[in-house]
Amino acid sequence: MNAEIIAVGSELLLGQIANTNGKFLSKQLAEIGINVYFHTVVGDNSDRLQSVIEIAESRADFIIFTGGLGPTKDDLTKETIARHLGKNLVFDNHALTAIQAYFTKTGREMTENNKKQALILEHADVLANDHGMAPGMILTLKDKTYMLLPGPPKELEPMFLTYGYKRLMEKLDKQERIESKVLRFFGIGESLLETKIDDLLENQTNPTIAPLAGDGEVTLRITAKHESKEICDQLIGETEAEIMNRVGDFYYGSDQTSLIKELVKELTARGMSIAAAESLTGGMFQEQLTTIPGAGKVFKGGIVSYTNDAKSNLLQIRDETISAYGVISEQCAIEMAENIRTQLDADVGISFTGVAGPDEQEDQPVGTVFIGIAFRKGHSKVKKLNLSGSRAQIRIRSVKYGCHYLLNHLSI
Repeated sequence: MNAEIIAVGSELLLGQIANTNGKFLSKQLAEIGINVYFHTVVGDNSDRLQSVIEIAESRADFIIFTGGLGPTKDDLTKETIARHLGKNLVFDNHALTAIQAYFTKTGREMTENNKKQALILEHADVLANDHGMAPGMILTLKDKTYMLLPGPPKELEPMFLTYGYKRLMEKLDKQERIESKVLRFFGIGESLLETKIDDLLENQTNPTIAPLAGDGEVTLRITAKHESKEICDQLIGETEAEIMNRVGDFYYGSDQTSLIKELVKELTARGMSIAAAESLTGGMFQEQLTTIPGAGKVFKGGIVSYTNDAKSNLLQIRDETISAYGVISEQCAIEMAENIRTQLDADVGISFTGVAGPDEQEDQPVGTVFIGIAFRKGHSKVKKLNLSGSRAQIRIRSVKYGCHYLLNHLSI
């Protein structure tokens, strides 16, 4: 089956938002063996959308539409498709009831145009919207399948994963299973990792191995196809073992995990608490930590000490340390970690100080970062990094390296 994804919305053409839905859907379809050969973006214009549909039908079996299902006049996706296919639009009573209940619950007036969101193509299968109002739908007519999804990613992604994926697999009637596993690595570059497994990439058949890099991390997605899930798991396991033999030292987790999730998991398992003192990262470590469910069991709190005065007054960094070594130094990082650990009575303290840019500070070049780690029992440690990239990338990578180093120390 060949697919085309049509994103509807003038805001996409104006550059006001990025088409992240296309990326998400392409990845999902690739994993079940559906080829995506074209992405099309069209504005909120019925005639142009009609033209795009005709072109897509000439080269694709499966067409996914994103956006244009809302209540306003420029939301015209399903109206245009209905006219093109000669189908009526009918109300889905479940969706209409859910929309009315939302307005009642929030105490807002429901205007007449909101009912429009409950309209679906006649005879289409409804995809419930658990995170918004407008339902999605899927319809097969002759030899073409049409799927309509809402534009907001927070609605589209769970709708597709919860309902769209299942309905699509039923329509495909696929006997062959497709299973995949994502391996996550940190501290090794994409080029080096690929060099280490180059022969596996060159000779791959089933399973396949797909590398992907981003913000200092590298992932490998292993995908196997077979009628039996057990055989798929076996094939993935064999390939995973060979990969781990070569680059296992850089592995930290699989599938939907992250460095910060693994850190919370490890601290929880050990019954340890943590406190943080941040400078260049501006609270990013603490913000990411508190997004993880269960972080309250391990996180005591922290201080963002962005200025020298804040470091002196809040963290009690000694004047002698600042005058002799500066705040961007190994000595300052150690004191920050030790003092925050002591002040909040945590088992471990972690600190971040450095130069995110755009200008150097204290004669230290942009990308110079010191990460301090202090344990209740044991010696304090500091890691110096020389990072490249934008200001945002340096800050993000500093947090990830902090998690990486702390995880390594905990596993010793």
